[in-house]
Amino acid sequence: MAECGDAAGASSPGIDLKTCLDECMSAMDMFLNNQFNESLELLKPRTKESMYHALMYATILEMQAMMTFNHDDIISAGHTMKEAQEICQRFRKKSSVVGSLSGLVNKASEEIHAEVCYAECLLQRAALTFLQDENMVSFIKGGIKVRNSFMIYKELNNFLQSNLFTKGPSHTHLEGGISLGVGAFNLALSMFPTRILKLLEFAGFSGDKEYGLSQLRDGVMAPSLRSVLCVMLLLCYYTFLTFILGTGEEDISDAVVLLQPYLTRYPKGAIFLFFSGRIKEIQGNLDEAIERFEEGCAAQQTWKQFHHMCYWELMWCFTYKRLWKMAYFYVDLLSKESRWSKAMYVYMKAAYLSMLSKHEAKPFGDDEVELFRQVPLLKQKIAGKSPPTEKFAIRKARRYKCSDPVRLPVPALEMMYMWNGFTVIGKHWQLTEDMLETICKAEEVLEQASSNEYLVDDRCVVKLLKGLCLRHLGKILEAEQCFVYIYEHARKIKYDHYLCPNALLELSLLFIQQDRKEEAIKWLSRAKQNYKDYSMESRTLFRIHAALSKLKAEKDENGLEGTAL
Repeated sequence: MAECGDAAGASSPGIDLKTCLDECMSAMDMFLNNQFNESLELLKPRTKESMYHALMYATILEMQAMMTFNHDDIISAGHTMKEAQEICQRFRKKSSVVGSLSGLVNKASEEIHAEVCYAECLLQRAALTFLQDENMVSFIKGGIKVRNSFMIYKELNNFLQSNLFTKGPSHTHLEGGISLGVGAFNLALSMFPTRILKLLEFAGFSGDKEYGLSQLRDGVMAPSLRSVLCVMLLLCYYTFLTFILGTGEEDISDAVVLLQPYLTRYPKGAIFLFFSGRIKEIQGNLDEAIERFEEGCAAQQTWKQFHHMCYWELMWCFTYKRLWKMAYFYVDLLSKESRWSKAMYVYMKAAYLSMLSKHEAKPFGDDEVELFRQVPLLKQKIAGKSPPTEKFAIRKARRYKCSDPVRLPVPALEMMYMWNGFTVIGKHWQLTEDMLETICKAEEVLEQASSNEYLVDDRCVVKLLKGLCLRHLGKILEAEQCFVYIYEHARKIKYDHYLCPNALLELSLLFIQQDRKEEAIKWLSRAKQNYKDYSMESRTLFRIHAALSKLKAEKDENGLEGTAL
């Protein structure tokens, strides 16, 4: 077996591949048991000599960045992953792997592992780009930059499927790494909006959702260093990506099955408690979700950033329950402790205060108008850009600049829509009914309001949110009327131009629910093609693409005739 030391010939003795992998497995086990610093301390001494130590050290830092959205964590993880890539490069054979199965046959075991590790570094650096910015141009640039990673995985996967591949002592780790990469690429690319996908296909990319999911499931089943990474990626997909960038209607029973063995093995593991809470939240079991998030906070005190993930979800759980002061409490903690987006946190503090009645005492004596006025001053840039949700919050808060501002009607619920929260409360009839009551009260206030420059926009916001509640309550015709109202008043909307494409998206989802697929396709196409340069555009386009993909899959299964997708 080739040594896992410096391929150029280090002065200190190298360590063999099996020892590298065993140590990294131990470090990952520590990480999952909340021993975050101990895990990094075990890996760090060999990060300059072992590709697997370098990769896993950078991976743990990246997981921290992925789960906290902390700017400093993202930058640090990016630098460390780049260094890990340089270490992996030392172990690679100089000739390119791409396009040569025979070339792979002639490689030493160490060199094939180096190919996988190198491709994984490129993939994870691309994931950090994804995390920082939802801008379409960034997706394209990031996609083209990682073409090399994609092609390496593609060639390695072909090699694995061929009769040229001979299994060695560490083959499960090799296969797990390839399953992770091929699965991640296929799953990610399948979610991209059509206009971006066409550009990526031109650069040689292609994505198949079901194939990606099956590859990741294969990676979970075979015990390897990447098994837990495949699990985490699948859990992120089922519990976050399908909500934020999809329709939020995916079956999460697979997530429950995936998580259970890890909850059994790591009952106090903060990461798995968090995912357990997220699953309960999606199911509408909010009290159980709150309990899991609180357990996650109590499980460890080393990395406070993990607490911030739980605070964020606790904020939304209490929002769904309309307990505005409790939601305020958690976003206030975030505003003091987390550095992700001060503007977003202060906006949400103001939003929750504005949901309280005039007679209720305000927590800490805060005033929503003053808080809204602070929001634009807190703008930040991550990798040269502000997060899209922060841009949205700043735009909404601008109306508070004047001395006598026109107040936002239901700002907490409008932001809740941006995170697809109505899909969560839609699982629970009483939560939806209660939320509809709040929205109807806001609608009554707007009906009696004197004319102002924001009135049409505000009425359309309320109509959108009302339509969502009505749809989940099964009041289909009334919901349709709400979405159509926005479309009919689109020309009068002055500021909130995101409303019309999103109303058409929700109208289409309503039609899909009724099996009116041809109408759904027509309105989804209109939403995709007729609107641009509006708030949260990328997120809306991802959701439109998810709806069209769902229809296409059903068409392929059932032989649906009619309008082309």
